[in-house]
Amino acid sequence: MNPGEIALNGSMLIAVPVALLAGIITFISPCVLPLIPGYLGYVSGAVNTKTRVMTGAVLFVLGFSAVFVSLGVLAGKAGLLVLVRNPWIQLVLGLMVVIFGFAMIGQLGFLQRNFKLKLSPKMGLAGAPFLGVVFALGWTPCIGPTLSAVLVLASDTADPLRGGILATVYSLGIGIPFILIAAGFDWAKTSVGFIKRHIRTFNLIGGAMLIVVGILLMTGLWLRFNNWLQVVTSGIQLPL
Repeated sequence: MNPGEIALNGSMLIAVPVALLAGIITFISPCVLPLIPGYLGYVSGAVNTKTRVMTGAVLFVLGFSAVFVSLGVLAGKAGLLVLVRNPWIQLVLGLMVVIFGFAMIGQLGFLQRNFKLKLSPKMGLAGAPFLGVVFALGWTPCIGPTLSAVLVLASDTADPLRGGILATVYSLGIGIPFILIAAGFDWAKTSVGFIKRHIRTFNLIGGAMLIVVGILLMTGLWLRFNNWLQVVTSGIQLPL
């Protein structure tokens, strides 16, 4: 089975959109969105041409994606080694996601702390991938609720490849908006302004989404629905 078939098979039909939405929610969070101009300045260096800014943005995204995908693969491997489909383990995993949801809506502030690392200004293209890695590692406690929820879903797949796919989709949810802003699209900048004005609403929506997913895991409905989708999609031939 190729990666395209895996991504559209069974539980992944639900998990992939959730991972993408989690990435977008991470991007528009107070931890990330206000810092976008600063990051673009760091990765582009002293010469801020459009091509250089775009190149730096892509390298930055590749840097943090490498970290997140590695974590996703490890989570999938851990799920393969542990009996994640055990009802008690599902209960614990679901409870974790519910807690992350409450953290997203601002109820558990200690889960959104971040470790700021000192960076040399105007690092330039050579330092852009490194800055992406620093972002992934140094800001993980702040973006932890969404990232952890995706890693829980990755472990639930009990498959390193599927875990990596979910983490890749999560990274795209953060990275694509970042690259679009770097490209200078006016509609992307306008969207950022709208999001900033309604950021609390978006956080509430994201937190509610995680809480619903957590409850589905806790009650076993997530697994039942996944099994139903597996049966429904088992006879579908994908043109991939």
